[in-house]
Amino acid sequence: MGSIHNGVWPTMLTPFTREGTVDYAGIEKLLSFYEERKVDGIFALCQSSEMFFLSLEERKRIIRFISEKIPRNIQVIVSGHTADSLEDQVREAKEIFYPGVEAYVVLPNRFASENESDDVLLQRMETFANQVPDIPLGIYECPYPYKRLLTPKVIHWCIRSGRFLFIKDTCCDLAQIKEKLDTLSGTNIKLFNANSATLLESLRMGAHGYSGIMANIHPEFYGWLCHHFKEDPQKAEQVQQFIGTCSMAEYQYYPVNAKYSLTLQGVPIEISSRIQNADHFSERCKMEMGQLTQLSFLARKWFAI
Repeated sequence: MGSIHNGVWPTMLTPFTREGTVDYAGIEKLLSFYEERKVDGIFALCQSSEMFFLSLEERKRIIRFISEKIPRNIQVIVSGHTADSLEDQVREAKEIFYPGVEAYVVLPNRFASENESDDVLLQRMETFANQVPDIPLGIYECPYPYKRLLTPKVIHWCIRSGRFLFIKDTCCDLAQIKEKLDTLSGTNIKLFNANSATLLESLRMGAHGYSGIMANIHPEFYGWLCHHFKEDPQKAEQVQQFIGTCSMAEYQYYPVNAKYSLTLQGVPIEISSRIQNADHFSERCKMEMGQLTQLSFLARKWFAI
């Protein structure tokens, strides 16, 4: 297996046309935006991509399109793991995974329901992994349809399997992150924090980067922090204060608000979504996101990023 780049990995959005179809020209423009902002990789077909609202055929076509258009210096991992039955999940992975993609990312909440034990989860994960023996894997604590955090037992199994390269952590708790990083020490598995407020401290603990919502709005600040926090600790603290405060935008009208911010940054996409009704994106929300976007432009000058 290969390895995952350290740094910033946006949870890639899916642009849609006004009619609600996938906008492939918009995907290409979004890839150009990520390249200009020097991201290290993209996490495609994740929750931000509205993967639960994409058909299997759409997911297959999207990842093939991304794989053909992605700049050479940017890695890609992919999920699209939405099926309910184990049989369908195996078929889904085989059809979605595409040459050039670094890993297929599974969701623990798809293998076991909220009231089922880790033993049940691991039994199904092992069956799944055995049926896709040639596919490198990642794992994502996706909050939908319910959040199932990775226990030490599950993480130890992932290590022993030798199949995993990537963990997207959504616990937002530094004590739990440290426990995971201590467990992962010396392995090939890298942990990426999805939470802005805890990012700097998690990097100091050994986290490998950021993979979250706000990298769709101003990824350059996350990239700088991930790669330079050691060499300029004072500036790192200031950048952390900025991104932590701005991350309150996550609680606004996502992903419509992120798409709107991108339009203000020259990415020609609609703000359409299959999760949210874009018509309900209020003028107040537009003003808030407009001001955050302008503040980001100013902050790039202040921080020389």
